[in-house]
This record gives sequence, C-alpha cells and structure tokens, in this order.
Amino acid sequence: MSLFSTGEVSKRLEISVRTLRYYDQIGLVHPSERAENGKRYYSEEAILTIEKITILKQLSLSLEDIHKLLDQISMKEILSLNKQFLETKKEEIDNSISKSNTLLHVLDLEGKISWEHLIPLIKQYPTPSDTYEDIFTQEEEEVLQRTLPKMEEDEDHITKWINIIKRIEKCLEKNIDPSSDEGQIIASDIILLSKETFGGDERLAEKFFDARKSNKQPNSINLYPVKEEVMAFMEEAIKKYEEDN
Repeated sequence: MSLFSTGEVSKRLEISVRTLRYYDQIGLVHPSERAENGKRYYSEEAILTIEKITILKQLSLSLEDIHKLLDQISMKEILSLNKQFLETKKEEIDNSISKSNTLLHVLDLEGKISWEHLIPLIKQYPTPSDTYEDIFTQEEEEVLQRTLPKMEEDEDHITKWINIIKRIEKCLEKNIDPSSDEGQIIASDIILLSKETFGGDERLAEKFFDARKSNKQPNSINLYPVKEEVMAFMEEAIKKYEEDN
C-alpha cells in the first residue's frame, strides 16, 4: 500500500497542512498511519476521500453536511453534482458575456448607456459584506468581534502582530525566503500568536486568513492593513513550517 506524508498530500492537492489536521480533528478523514515520531501518512483511499471533500466544499456544502454525506454518496454522484454546478456557472457566465456584448453595442451606437442598463451586471457580483457573511457564521463573526485585535484598542496584542508584519517586510526587502531559518522562526511565532488570538480554534483561524487574503473582511472590524506580499510570505512560511513539523 502506497502511503503519502501530510506534506506530500498538501503539495499534491494544494491543501494546507492545517486543513488536513483539522479534518483529522473533527473526524472527517484520519491519517491511515502515524509514525512513532508523530508524522502522519495517508493511503490512496484516504487521499480520494480528501478529494471528495474538496469537490463538495466547492459546491458550497458545509463540512457538517459533507460529514453526513461522505459515506452515502458515490464518486459518480459527486462528479455529476460537480458537472451540474459547473454547467450552471457556465450558463451564468455566458449570460453575463451576452449582456456585456449587448451593452458594448449600445455604447458604440449611442455613445453612452443608462445606469439602469448596468443593473443586471451589477446584481451578479456579491458585495463585500455579502461575501463576508457567506464565509462566517453569526457565531463566528461574534467571536471575531470579541477576539481580533483592533487598531483602536488591544495595544499589546496588535503590537505583537505589527512586529511580525515588520519582520516580514524586512525579509521581503532583503529577499529572504519564507523557507529560510528566519522565515521559519516567523512562521512559528505566527502560529503561536494565532492560537492566542483565536483561542486555539484552527478552523476559524484558517477561515479568517483565507478571507484576509481575498480582502473579504467586514467594515465593522477595524484591522491593521496588511500588504498582499506580506500575506503571501506568511502563507508560504507557514506551509513550509507545517510540512516539516
């Protein structure tokens, strides 16, 4: 039986090690074997299960619903659902392209278009607040409101995060790689501070950082601004750290 380490699975499926550990924690998919040194290994069957989970997540199913469905739904059914989902998205995109072409013709002929003509296009894009609410539950949003360090308060905690950000910016200035010793020390500090910030809730931490990377955060939470290249450094450093530990 072929076995793959957590790091190998993470690289091949482009899933964070933190996500794999969380799936194990909630009983969604467990490693097939654990070595004496604590390293986790997955069989091909376990990897297939992870791929099923990934596809179902793309269909906007919650992990709780996926947990219930996983043993009851076949791969053929999952692929059929995915096909239906993609066909629906394709139809929506085709309609949007058609509307855009129509508006371009109107603009060419008349030199201008009415604001009312743009309504069908605007409606297809979710607002930032809608997107944020889709990511976090009401309970999670309340937890974030309570625990996240804000610029107008929590001076000690926000200072810790600012110091990490400044250290990363120095690394970027000096072209220091996230996988370097310095980058890995920063990754370790980020993980420790994240546990403090999110009370050890790895799932909430991951969801928040995913939202932060995509700039999907609520106006009600006044967070310290972070550059995209800093977030990218964080992600690469943490990925390397989790693969090696």
